[in-house]
Amino acid sequence: MPIPQGDRPFDKLAAELMAEQFAANPVLGSALGCTEYDDVLPDLSADAVAARERAEDEWSRRLRGLDAADLDAEERIDRDLVLMVLRGRAVQRDWADWRRSPDHYAGPALTGVFNLLMNRLRPEPELARAVAARLRAVPRLLEQGAENLDPALAHPALLTRALAQIGAGAGYARSVGEQFTDEADRSAVVAAGEIAALAFERFGTHVESLVEQATGEWSIGEGRYDALLRQAEGLAYGTRELRERGRAAYEELAADMRERSQALRETENFLEVLRGFNDDHPETPEDMLALYQEATDAARAFCAEHQLVTLPAGERCVVAPSAPFTRAALAVAHYVQPPPFAAAPPEGARPGHFFVPYPPDGSTPEQVAARLATNNRHGAWSIAVHEAYPGHHWHFAWLAANAAGGGARPLRFVFGSAYFVEGWGLYAEDLLREKGFFQTPEQELCQRDFRLFRAARIVVDTSLHLGEMTIEEAVDFMSTKCSLSRETARAEVLRYCAWPTQASSYLTGALEIDRMRRRWVNESRGTLREFHDRAAGSGRLPIGLVEQALFPEVTGRVAG
Repeated sequence: MPIPQGDRPFDKLAAELMAEQFAANPVLGSALGCTEYDDVLPDLSADAVAARERAEDEWSRRLRGLDAADLDAEERIDRDLVLMVLRGRAVQRDWADWRRSPDHYAGPALTGVFNLLMNRLRPEPELARAVAARLRAVPRLLEQGAENLDPALAHPALLTRALAQIGAGAGYARSVGEQFTDEADRSAVVAAGEIAALAFERFGTHVESLVEQATGEWSIGEGRYDALLRQAEGLAYGTRELRERGRAAYEELAADMRERSQALRETENFLEVLRGFNDDHPETPEDMLALYQEATDAARAFCAEHQLVTLPAGERCVVAPSAPFTRAALAVAHYVQPPPFAAAPPEGARPGHFFVPYPPDGSTPEQVAARLATNNRHGAWSIAVHEAYPGHHWHFAWLAANAAGGGARPLRFVFGSAYFVEGWGLYAEDLLREKGFFQTPEQELCQRDFRLFRAARIVVDTSLHLGEMTIEEAVDFMSTKCSLSRETARAEVLRYCAWPTQASSYLTGALEIDRMRRRWVNESRGTLREFHDRAAGSGRLPIGLVEQALFPEVTGRVAG
């Protein structure tokens, strides 16, 4: 499907910008439903990165030069959205993460194929040709990664972290052909998959060789972190104030959890109580999948019964095992949205996918048991709310339905903020607790725990990037202040090192959404469902722009 385009001058400018973005990142174009990008992977050579940065500077200049009087209110928000995202990229430019992290190369190589097969927007022969083309493009992309990665900039722990995904990539590439029934299609994909698998193996060997040489850092520093919060998110505070907010939230939640634990098990040691919940877990990955399906169905029914959100006609959330290549690197549930620019199939809207964290292929019985224990029968209900209803799936299904009806802004699918997306998921958990969805004290304690975990993330993420906490100190914090095993805590901390500010987005965004909700209600702007529909329907905007969308009289902190 071609890029959506309206009739106004700004619509034509937006379509031009989106076409440039998809040419630079064809995996994103495919994920959004623009199938003309399906057979290529991005060019991530140093020259291409430099050209992309020059193009972003030019777009910033063009957008700042627009006369606000020529734009309507939604177009002004679109303009400011792009400017904020581009400012965030500019803030990080001198950090040159593309020279530090193998994820920039292995990630698109894998998801670029997986998303094509998940969404299946083409007839099978065309799909097979696109998949084979992307697999054949993997060696070039990974060779660019090998050329770009600089051991003087990369940190050895982050290189080691990437090896699991790279190793799984080889196995995944060799398995892709199994998804095609026609012999000719399958043979072509199998041959291309072998080419890609060998490239993953070479890339893994190269990355492993860099580990001993690597002397780089992970901490982006206070200046960059501050700028990302203020300039890219439109928040009114910087890193140190954010850390204090995280500490205060942690203490408030911990006090509540001590009271709940005392009532439930006659002890204030809530971490001990929570770890005991892990003994009550599904027996097999298939049982875990069934548990998440049950919780997802219940959450959807609850949202409908209590009229918390408007459920789009035909929306559907598929609860499925996680992709094999994600299982080693991603030990938690996650969600992938339906492609909003794709034409709807005859049976209705395209589904979103809620992926359940299956153990990696080849796991020992002990490793399988550990994965199942962290997805116990009490915590799964909060996770389903966050990932499905009224969390990520409802949010993106609502946006996709609005896009199909001409009501959503196309640019807001291309540019966005984790602070609203992840903040919305965490806000949804607390909303359903408040409305009585969780049926047992154990489920409620788990919901409180997941929120406390996000408060701890703020403390650790900010401290790491301020340079005031080491990796080992961060692992100690997350494994003693939260109900995480030390192994899980280490995986979490390395994620924070690799993806600065993202870990802080969950609770920060949830608190900001709750603040806006209180204002909406206090000023009698509409019903609770109308607040949810309007806030989530604004897109994936930075927090400052969500507030403008809800309260048009709000200005400041976002333009310039």
